[in-house]
Amino acid sequence: MNILDKIIEQKKVEVAERKLLANEEQLRTAALYKRNCFSLKQFLLDDTKTGIIAEFKRQSPSKGVINATADVLDVTGAYTKHGASCLSVLTDEIFFGGSSNDLLRARINNIPILRKDFIIDEYQIIEAKSIGADVILLIAACLTPERVKELALFAKSLGLEVLLEIHNEEELQHICDETEIVGVNNRDLKTFTVDINRSLELSKKIPADKIKVAESGISDVATIDIFKSAGFKGFLIGENFMKAQNPTIAFAEFVNKLNAKS
Repeated sequence: MNILDKIIEQKKVEVAERKLLANEEQLRTAALYKRNCFSLKQFLLDDTKTGIIAEFKRQSPSKGVINATADVLDVTGAYTKHGASCLSVLTDEIFFGGSSNDLLRARINNIPILRKDFIIDEYQIIEAKSIGADVILLIAACLTPERVKELALFAKSLGLEVLLEIHNEEELQHICDETEIVGVNNRDLKTFTVDINRSLELSKKIPADKIKVAESGISDVATIDIFKSAGFKGFLIGENFMKAQNPTIAFAEFVNKLNAKS
């Protein structure tokens, strides 16, 4: 069983447990459930913005602890202040050290927030809406094309947008009308090896009407330039900032370099 399989098995257990703690109707009564969502699509298509989806991530199965002391308010506040187009907040606790509370605290920022988790059930989408997320992640590697369509339709019915993540050619079949934003993860979720050429190779086969996002393996402005030339509008970066002694300074310096080239 690879790491992705382990995560999904654990996620099934977690979802069942969370349903016992709060049912769907209870989640729908949350104050944040009624808010109008920010549009990631609009933010990514705005050429005056950086296109960076800046991630708050404490740890990962491949890297272990990345930053155990960073404060979600400080980091996401700096991400927003210095020009992030979107925040990505990990809510998986066991494997990534995140929590729903991290996203709730980050909600003070007035830009789109992606709930970064392993979505397998409609309940998690209602939960995402109730804690203030604007976008959910659907990972093709752990869902069938039919299930992607069902979950994406459900998310859109709640006013949420969807980032579909693929990482190989076979997963192109998961793209559907309901998935307007398609991310290519340069990290193989089964082996956790990184290859930035993955996005470039797949980008030519992603339908032209989709908004393309490059995920993982981005550590310098030159790489963003390469992706931009291939038609990418979004760039999900987490570990590069979080591994720094001060992620807020690391992000600000990165954006300054990016702006200097514009």
